[in-house]
Amino acid sequence: MTDASKSREDSSIDLAIGSALRDLRQSRNLTARQLAAESGVSAAMISRIENGQVSPSISTLNALSQALDVPLVSLFRETTSHHSDFTHVKPGEGLASTRIVDDHTHEFINLAFHTRRDLQFEARMVTLVRQDAHPPVYIGHGVVFVYAIEGEAVYDYGQREIILRAGDSLSLDAELRHGFKRVITEEFKFLTVQTERR
Repeated sequence: MTDASKSREDSSIDLAIGSALRDLRQSRNLTARQLAAESGVSAAMISRIENGQVSPSISTLNALSQALDVPLVSLFRETTSHHSDFTHVKPGEGLASTRIVDDHTHEFINLAFHTRRDLQFEARMVTLVRQDAHPPVYIGHGVVFVYAIEGEAVYDYGQREIILRAGDSLSLDAELRHGFKRVITEEFKFLTVQTERR
């Protein structure tokens, strides 16, 4: 390896570490100044690391990982993989599935399922048909997004009832009890996306 190629590789590693640090800091809603106070690493140094302008020492990275409450290896996550996955689903495609919960049944199409070391993401197109049995209720982790495509239905979120009509969207923390209470029209079709930290 030439000196120039080694320098480029070192630079890409510094950028990857900086990107991971920024992502972790922002995911915890911390400013560089707040992370500096928690870690003992100056805000200026944190900024230089995040911008790939410096090769931080292991002791500096260890102080930052402890302040962020993540394993040290989390700061190297972008340096260890030279691959990424993607899913391209064309119209009318996807994995057709049926969910049965007690007497309730509904159809859905799995459009995407993506798992990384730190994140899980899934997207589904769901069709609920009005029926006597109640749709399932969920409690989980992460964030759920619902986009109403056709019809009208009532969604329960904690103690709140929300009427969803075509074109409406809803995003919520999955840790509070949530799910559709009833379908008002004959059929209700929606897109749902859920993501959670692993």
